[in-house]
Amino acid sequence: MEKVEKAVFGAGCFWHVQDEFDKVSGVLKTEAGFMGGMRKNSGYEDVCTGTTGHAEVVLLEYDPLQVPYQRLLDVFWSIHDPTQYHR
Repeated sequence: MEKVEKAVFGAGCFWHVQDEFDKVSGVLKTEAGFMGGMRKNSGYEDVCTGTTGHAEVVLLEYDPLQVPYQRLLDVFWSIHDPTQYHR
């Protein structure tokens, strides 16, 4: 039986992060979106201006019996460098 947990990972751009998590066995669903920010209903073009305060994020639904959270962290840190521009 599947157990479903959720996790959110934020990076400068969600496209690559979402693509990599889609490849991980045990990740059941990914959804790109935005978190935080000062304006309601900001779209992708708005957020890309850097003026809304939003972060691009990926919401994961995963089965911790198939993929432990530590593995998700390992994937994230292997593709994301927080010292880069836009973190």
